[in-house]
Amino acid sequence: MFEFTITGNLPSYGRTGILTTPHGTIKTPVFMPVGTVATVKSLTPSDLECIGAQIILANNYHLFLRPGPSAVKKMGGIHRFMNWSHPVLTDSGGFQLQSLSREKVNLCKISETGAEFRSHIDGSTHFLTPESATRSQMNIGADIIMAFDHSVPAGADYRHAIDATDRTHRWLIRSVREWQNKKPGGTPQQALFGIIQGGDFADLRRYAAEFVISQNLPGIAIGGASVGADTSQTTENIHFIRDLLPKNTPLYAMGVGIKPSDAVAVIKAGADMFDCVAPTRLARCGQLYNLSEKKEYIDINQAKFRLDKKPVDSACDCYTCTGFTRAYLHHLFKSRELLYYRLASLHNLRIMIKTVTDFAFPTA
Repeated sequence: MFEFTITGNLPSYGRTGILTTPHGTIKTPVFMPVGTVATVKSLTPSDLECIGAQIILANNYHLFLRPGPSAVKKMGGIHRFMNWSHPVLTDSGGFQLQSLSREKVNLCKISETGAEFRSHIDGSTHFLTPESATRSQMNIGADIIMAFDHSVPAGADYRHAIDATDRTHRWLIRSVREWQNKKPGGTPQQALFGIIQGGDFADLRRYAAEFVISQNLPGIAIGGASVGADTSQTTENIHFIRDLLPKNTPLYAMGVGIKPSDAVAVIKAGADMFDCVAPTRLARCGQLYNLSEKKEYIDINQAKFRLDKKPVDSACDCYTCTGFTRAYLHHLFKSRELLYYRLASLHNLRIMIKTVTDFAFPTA
């Protein structure tokens, strides 16, 4: 069962809603922590529940390589596998295998059929198609799965952008066909979202939006390398297509949430769902969110925190801020103690989730 209901309005183009999935309901707008390989680094499922996470992401590219979708299915699906009883979304892996290709020459070759790539783990060769990427996600068992797409890289010229966008549309038709063919008894077990590409070109974004919308899918995502890296670009890309979007379909802005203020900006632009690896990645590098700072974070590695008795952020209610000082976190970080990574990740994710809640549901 998958439904989306609008429940209220927020400043600018923001809105609140209820997203119903087989593993529970989600109050939107929602920030989704990223658990790439079926784990949010250093955190347990109970940790995630304590900070208010409603849904997490996993990535098909990584799970396809290890342990493999058949293994996850044999273990009862991703929810049982990782002991997380709430909703899960999987990305198809299209962005990941292409971004790795840009980092390492010849790691991935895109053709009309699909993507041939070499594993970043052991160099073995694999091939993903819209059909196999869709099947893989269905076997993994996520509540929401993404269509296989040809992501438009940041800075792509118009010719490159339109070629990737058109291929994404042809791949979407194939993803939809596979998804529909695999519905047991005619009842969808997962919701398939199509992805709007088009780079930073307004006409291509509108062209892509019209095509994705025409497929009448349960959800719509806006993707591409430019989305997420710069929130102003993301909000502009949403602005290009806002008038075309169906009101009762959730909009997922992929890869957004480097800073807490990004959350408010993308909600105002009209996004219902968004995710980013940045909160936990920055935490591991010593950058801990503090909303009173101009940069929105403090660098716990700095010597000035060695004897600082204050919490990371006095306005934060997370386990880290209510129990530990900056001095202790500075010590843990300098010592490379494993506890640091858990406490830091708890804090950054809680700040991101709390920012969304405080903005969208101030009386909750």
